[in-house]
Parts: sequence; C-alpha cells; structure tokens
Amino acid sequence: MSLTDAGTPAGPRRPAPSDPAVLEAVEAAVPGITRARASDRLGMAHDASHYLLTPQAVVVPESAAQVAALMRTGLPLTFRSGGTSLSGQGVTGHLLVDTRRHFRGIEVLGDGERVRVRPGAVLRQVNARLAAYGRRLGPDPASESACTIGGVVANNSSGMTCGTHANTYRTLESMVLVLPGGTVIDTGAPDADARLRALEPALAEGLERLRDRIRGNPDSVRRITAQFAIKNTMGYGLNSFLDHDSPAQILAHLVVGSEGTLGFVAEAVLRTVPAHRHAATGLLVFSSLWEAMAATPELVAAGPAAVELLDAESLRVARLDPKADEPLRALDVRSHAALLVEWQEPDPEALTAHEREAGRVFARLDLAAPARLSRDSAGRAALWRIRKNLYATVAGARPSGTTALLEDVAVPVPALADLCGDLAELFAKHRYERSVIFGHAKDGNLHFMLNERFGTDLDRYAEFTEEMVAAVLGRGGTLKAEHGTGRVMAPFVRRQYGDELYEVMREIKRLCDPAGTLNPGVVLTDDPKAHLRDLKTVVSVEPEVDRCVECGYCEPVCPSRDLTTTPRQRIVLRREIAAARAAGDHALARQLEEEYGYDAVDTCAVDGMCATACPVLINTGDLTKRLRGERHGRAARAGWKTAAKHWSAVTRAMDLAMDAAAAAPAGLAEGASRTARAVGDPDTVPQWSRDLPRGGTPRRPAPRHEADAVYVPSCLNTLFAPADGGPGVMAAVRRLAERAGLRLRVPEGVGSMCCGTPWSSKGFGEGYEVMGRRVRETLLTATDGGRLPVVSDAASCTEGFERLVAAASPAVRVLDAVTFVAEHVLPRLPQPPEDRRLASLALHPTCSSVRLGLDAAVATVAEAVAKEIVVPDGWQCCAFAGDRGLLHPELTASATRAEAASVAEGGFAAHASVNRTCEIGMTRATGKTYHHLLELLDQVTA
Repeated sequence: MSLTDAGTPAGPRRPAPSDPAVLEAVEAAVPGITRARASDRLGMAHDASHYLLTPQAVVVPESAAQVAALMRTGLPLTFRSGGTSLSGQGVTGHLLVDTRRHFRGIEVLGDGERVRVRPGAVLRQVNARLAAYGRRLGPDPASESACTIGGVVANNSSGMTCGTHANTYRTLESMVLVLPGGTVIDTGAPDADARLRALEPALAEGLERLRDRIRGNPDSVRRITAQFAIKNTMGYGLNSFLDHDSPAQILAHLVVGSEGTLGFVAEAVLRTVPAHRHAATGLLVFSSLWEAMAATPELVAAGPAAVELLDAESLRVARLDPKADEPLRALDVRSHAALLVEWQEPDPEALTAHEREAGRVFARLDLAAPARLSRDSAGRAALWRIRKNLYATVAGARPSGTTALLEDVAVPVPALADLCGDLAELFAKHRYERSVIFGHAKDGNLHFMLNERFGTDLDRYAEFTEEMVAAVLGRGGTLKAEHGTGRVMAPFVRRQYGDELYEVMREIKRLCDPAGTLNPGVVLTDDPKAHLRDLKTVVSVEPEVDRCVECGYCEPVCPSRDLTTTPRQRIVLRREIAAARAAGDHALARQLEEEYGYDAVDTCAVDGMCATACPVLINTGDLTKRLRGERHGRAARAGWKTAAKHWSAVTRAMDLAMDAAAAAPAGLAEGASRTARAVGDPDTVPQWSRDLPRGGTPRRPAPRHEADAVYVPSCLNTLFAPADGGPGVMAAVRRLAERAGLRLRVPEGVGSMCCGTPWSSKGFGEGYEVMGRRVRETLLTATDGGRLPVVSDAASCTEGFERLVAAASPAVRVLDAVTFVAEHVLPRLPQPPEDRRLASLALHPTCSSVRLGLDAAVATVAEAVAKEIVVPDGWQCCAFAGDRGLLHPELTASATRAEAASVAEGGFAAHASVNRTCEIGMTRATGKTYHHLLELLDQVTA
C-alpha cells in the first residue's frame, strides 16, 4: 500500500481567496497594516523551503503593541522576517506577519560585549556594527547575509564555528516576548518572574511543574542530556528545564528554537563573542568520504574553529566557482571528499603555533593533494564563499521543474562516517542522483540535498524519509540539527524523544498558546503525513529565473524591498502567473500581470545588486529589462533609436529644458510636470521638483596627438549642473590630471556618445545597438587600437562602457575615474597638508562602484580627502537609477530612508559619492549636498 494518500501528481494549485471576515477582524484590531492583494499574498507565500501555502493576507505591524493587538484577535498567525528557513516554518495558509520591515533596530551595548537587536535586523548587518568593537554574534549560519535575528532566535541558529557553545541558546541574555494573549514580558527585568506570575499565573506555575517533573525523572534527564550534547533543533529546547530555574528564564530559552509557536520575540539581548582578527584556512582533500571522516577526530583534537565537510559532488560544484583557486579547479574529482579547516586567534603568534601543530597533523594524514593553509584574506574568503553558497549553487543547477530539499541531521562524531555510508546507500536505492553531502564535521552535523519533482508520485520521497529517520535515530542522532523542525520533521518528534518528553512538549505548547493560534502545524502535529502535504511544485518559466531556489539572499540588498517587491518576489510572481495559466485561472493571471507592472517592472532599479548577493548569480534586472522591452510599441522603439542617432542634440535639449524649469516659478514647473504625468505615462514622463539642479555643460572634444588616457566625460555632466554651482567632476578630473602631468584626450564626437545604459535599462535593444556601434568605433580609434585606457567619470557609465566594448573591442580598457586617479594621479601629487583634509566624510558608494570592485580605489581617494571616512549604517543602492528617481521618486525615498537617518546623526564635514545621479538622490534624501569624491580631492590638493 502507498505510504502517501496522495500518490498522483498534484497538478497546478489554485489559491483560495481571502476570507473577508478575517480581513475585517485584522482591520478592526490594527487599521492599515493588511496587504491582501493577490500579489502580496502570493509574493510572500514562498520561502526557501520546499513547502508552499498561500496566506489569507500579509500584515505588516509597526510595533510590538500592534503584534499584541493581532494576537488578541485569536486568529492564527505565522511570523516571518528573512524567509531563509528551510523546513516550512515560514509559510502558512493563515495570516503571515511580516516582522522584517519595521523591526530592524540594532543597539550595541557597553563595549560590544552585548547587543540589543530586533527581529528584522540581518545578521550580517549586526556583525558589521559589532566589527568596530572586535566582536560578533556567536551564531554564524551560511545564510548570514540574508537571515534575520528573528529567524536566528526562532531556529536556534548555530553555524560553522559556534557548535553548541556559542549558538543562539547559549548566547541569549534576555528577550522582550509578546505572548499569545497579548502579555508583554521582558525576561531581563529584575521583576520578570513576579510579572510573569502575576500576568500569566497558569504559565508560570506550569513551567515550574514541568521543570520538577523532568528533573525528577532520571530517564528524561538522561535523554535530554544526550540529545542536547549535539546540535539539536528538533522539537522544543527541553534543556531549558535543566539549565535554568526561574520560569522567566526557562520560558525565554524555550522560545529559542520554538519557530514562532510560543510567542513573538520583539527584541533580544545577545552576548557576543570575540571576532578574531587572525585566521588560517585550508582545504584538505582525501580520496574518499570515509577517509575524510576517519581523519576528523584527529583534526578536531588540534583545536580548529571549523571543520567543514564537502563530498565529491560538492567538490565538483566548487570547481566551477569563478573564485575557486587553481589547485581546486585542476582536481579530477572521482570519489574524493574534502575538509575545509580554519584556525582563529586574536594574535598572530598564537595562530603560528596552531599552524605548526596543524602541519604535524597534516603530515600524518593520507591526503590526495598537498595540504594548504593560508592567511591570505582573498583566498580564505573564496573558500568560505564556496562553502556558504554550496546549497544554493547546487540547487541552482538542478533540473528545471524540480524542487531542492536541504535536510540536516546530527549524530555523535564517532557515528558520522557510518551515517555518511547510510545516506549514500539510500541515495542509490531511491535513485536520487547528484545528491550532495556537506556540513559541520566537527559537530557531527551533516547537510544533504535532494532534487525532487513533487508534482509526481510521492512514494519515493516518503519511503526515503522513513528510512533516513530510522538511520539517524538508530545512531543516536537528531533529525534536525540547525534548520528547525518546521513541517518537515514535525511528524517524527515523538519518535525521537519518546512518549514522556513528547507529552512535555505538548504541555509547553498548551501553556504558552492555549488556543493553538501561533504557527499551527509547525514543530508539533498529530498528522503523521504532514511532511507530505503542501509541497512546492516548481513551474518552468524562463531562463532568467528558473535557477532560483527562492533562498532570499537577494532581498537585503534590493532597494525596492520596502516599497513593492524584491528579486525573489519578482521571480515567484512570474511562477505564480505561469501556474495560474496552467490551472486555467485566467482572471488571477491577469490580475497578477496588472499588479506586476508597477510592483516588479516600473519600480525595479535594475541596479544588479541582487546578482552580487545571489549564489547562482541571477540578475533580475535582466528580466526587468526584457519585460520593459516587450511593453514598448513601435513608436517608442523608433523614438529611442532616433535619440541614439542624435544624442548630442537630445542631451542639449534636455539641458535647456532643465535650465528653463529652474528659471520658471517652482510651482509652475512642478505643476506642469504633474499634469503631464497624469495625462501621459508616469513611467515615461519625469517629475520635476525644485531640488533638481539646472542643466549642465556641453562636452567638448580635446584632441591631443600625444595622450596618456582617453577621457569620456559622462553625458550626466550635460544633463545636470554640478552641485552648489561648483566646478563639477569634469573640471576636477582635468585639473587633477594636469597637476599630475598626465595628458587626457577627449575624442571627437564626444557629445554624441553615451554608455548605453538609458537604452539597456529600458529595454530598447535597437537604440542600444546603434549607440554601441558608435561608441566602439570611436573608442577603438581614440585609444589607438586599445593602447590608451578609457576613463569615465561616473561609475554607472564606467560599467556601461565596459559592457559595450567588452565583447566587440576587448583591447579597449575602461577605467573609472576614481581608479585612474588612485592608481595614476595620486602617486604623482604631493600629500595634502593635514589642515586641508576634511575632518570627516560621509561616503555613499554606488551599486556600480560595488559591482565594478572599486572599493579599494574609492577608499584610497577618500583617505586623501578626509581624516575619518564613514559609510553610514543602512547604506544601499539609492535607486535613483538613471531616471528612476525622476519617474518614481517614491522608490529613491524608500531606498535611502535608513541611510539618510544615519547621515542625519553623523554631523559630517562633507558628503560624497561617485555618480552624479546618486549625488542628486542622496542630496534629496538627506538635505546635505553630495559632491563627486574627485571634486573634493581637487579642492584639498589644489
């Protein structure tokens, strides 16, 4: 008989409509926080797990008080912040509560030994704040670039180096907890126990009763001690009853790892750990997985901070990473396995001692390749990048239409090799090809990934799961080490803990959440087949998005994330449109397409920052450009093609228009642009505002027979005048070069040249090609066939020119003006006197400068300009994005809000960026005048 009761293909799903009574109840409790459009519900339905449920609505509370009001409605709620969870704990068919948008606070306490954080803060951002104190958070999961503190606490995150000694549970000091009845408890308050007994007497008494029940049962104590001696996030953290006496502290530590089923963590105070400045990392390659496992105990005895396992399939994937080093790329992987090892210390002498001991250990190992330990930061970062991105990279290469599952288990370290053998046999038996095993070998913690088609018969997956559960529990292990019980392992909690401890867990849930309204179906369930329901089927849509595993790594860097959609949501909504069509729900498909226009196409900055965060390098800007191109009619395409042919005249006309608007009464110009936008297309007609500059200066050729570089001033210099009537970057570049004795050639026809970004970002392919041919021909001639470098004075234009010439004219090198100045000009200039340098500088890097790798050059120039350089907290792409800031100023306002707040607190002597439109956007956001960094350098070195 089938193990499932749904052994046939699931077919396209048709999400149920929202219940009006539910929406009315939420609106009555907290007005104005409900998002119930189809796009809102379906866009947030997806997370990194292999489960898919459509919420009734997404609610976006702004405070803990609003969360308490939601709880008092008695409606089922599921909390969600980063959405990187892998076990189904972040999806729901009820109300999904977005705890990311308004809960991002970070407060460093004392000398960084503690930090107060709110659930929407991203772990990497918290560590960035702590870095100045030489500290970091204990948990270090691979998803640290995207996971939030809410998820870290809810899942009891650990990671690469923290083991069980510095995970979330061990480093928690206190939390502010909102209970299902609306009671708010600060477990760090001196009267926390008294308050809990007064406001929630049944809960306080029940926790003390369970504490005594567990401690009085030797078998329970033995089981709990053994289970939590290894990494374990299965069920509730019953070790709380052994480690703590007071009900408030027991409750706080039960909430860690409870996956939002016991209460809402409005904020947490966490103890930090030292961020050791010195580290040595290496990759040890063995002939087989068994040999790697056999070597692990001896390596662990040498005291490394991390020992990470990569099996043969992991190594095959790692070899393809663009940043993999030559020995790894050259490895002919057969049955090999590797251990990524790292030692960390606060001082170099201690690290040297570890390196000597490691060398002696390595000499005793039977390695398939020479052992390498390196302190080089770039090489170490490349190795860790490969390891941290492994899941998403492997999953991104899966066959189209399949869903990736990442499971994690743990066993005592001596049983690890045998478990690896068990898993390999199960993969072969159930025909899971190209499955991958990796994980934290030092902690006996394995991750393994499967690709499955959930639209087909589920018997294979069900049978594999049953046999995997038996293998892990048979070796004294846990079915969930890091990723949380979720839905995937909820049916197996009783099997792992036994009847007595399972009933204790059920009582914990009844005490904290009597009505069962918090994240129903997660952690505990009475349904033995819950793990086989609501599985995600993936629709093949288009090459730009089919590799996406919905991990959400892209979201923290997306400038539109708080306004409309994120890259993940753009992709999943494309999938939902395709699924609606397949289900015959054409009305839903049309509605999603209509909402998609503004949410996903018009308000995408196409800045490409998503690709810098995506493990499989998906740039959703490429998708947006294609979709914009498909919307254009023949007249628009012809108009932009004509503009490319006569760009000098177009930019001059726009320059004059900016002058005319600036000269007219402000109300008249603003009113005229608003009227034009109302009559025309808001995505075509810009909104003029009085904070925009006048028109700029036409670009003039400067032909030189002898030259050191070809300078192509950006057409932004023609469109927009320099800030505050200053000389501008065009004059600054020329003067700096002249003072350094360098000769710049400005090519004939420069007024008709553009980097092509206006056509590329809008999807006008024909106009882009017209401009591209002109630029390539002109630059090939002007650079003497590539002998001279091309210098551009706006980072976005540098990127655009590089893209235009890379394939057709590879001999032509394009440098950003900041790089040119840092490498060729500054060394020829005298050091500016100390009294000329600015006291402090707020620096706004741009998305283009980050993608181009200009950070070092920008830092070099900035250090010559100012004594203190600060990239403000909350920095991200400003989303001015060429003309997006003129067409959709709300996008730039949303993207710059956090950075502007940081700038307002800083009291900086000056403010700078490396792109004219970014300067305009940041000036608008902060009320402080931003200049190009080279303008400031020109001033201090004059």
